[in-house]
Amino acid sequence: MGNGFQFIDIILFAMIAAFLIFRLRNVLGRRDGHEGGFPDPTKRGPRENPQDDASGDDDNVVQLSDRNQDPAWPLTDEDAPAVTNGEPDSPEDTLAKGLSEIQRSDPSFNPGEFMEGGAAAFEMILNAYSAGDAATLKNLLSADVYGNFVQAIRDREQAGEVLEDTLVDIKSAEIVEAFMESRQATVTVKFVSEQVNVTRDENGDVVDGNPNAIITVTDFWTFGRDTHSRDPNWFLVATRSLD
Repeated sequence: MGNGFQFIDIILFAMIAAFLIFRLRNVLGRRDGHEGGFPDPTKRGPRENPQDDASGDDDNVVQLSDRNQDPAWPLTDEDAPAVTNGEPDSPEDTLAKGLSEIQRSDPSFNPGEFMEGGAAAFEMILNAYSAGDAATLKNLLSADVYGNFVQAIRDREQAGEVLEDTLVDIKSAEIVEAFMESRQATVTVKFVSEQVNVTRDENGDVVDGNPNAIITVTDFWTFGRDTHSRDPNWFLVATRSLD
């Protein structure tokens, strides 16, 4: 009997030991060779945020570089935005700024409509000058330019000469300069036109030009306007021809 009870005790202790081992494995877990070493709290791994170590998922981690350590910071000349470095603006930029300044001073200013009016004024002024029509010129020219045109007409009349300027076609017209000076808006237009220019003496003989030749003429006409004036008209303030 005594031996039988001893055998039962051994089995009972074995069952208790197996139960305890099972519970310990459930609570502490089991090392299987893939979990890595225990982290050293005195050393910081590749992730700066301790919460990242708990996640165990590198695919969802966005690495933010340190600007003090990243060699790509600060930006290089190639990466940095373009700057002028004090260099003068290109002609296109200068023109755009000038037109913008005029529009700010005169919101009704429209470059397209201005060019339509400029082309019409170009033809009217040429015809009026050729015909000696000072009254028409007075409404289209500044005081200084008007004075010069009228003087040229008088000199021509005194010499007994007749000017025959015929505008065949305006080949192109473009704004090449625009700026504001105080309240005065100034716009220069380059006109490339085809004309027939002839000057005859009092006998009708040709003294200059060729009535049978169409020539190409390049003119730079500058128009000005006081943007604070109630008069919406622009006046021719300067002329220059490209000979």
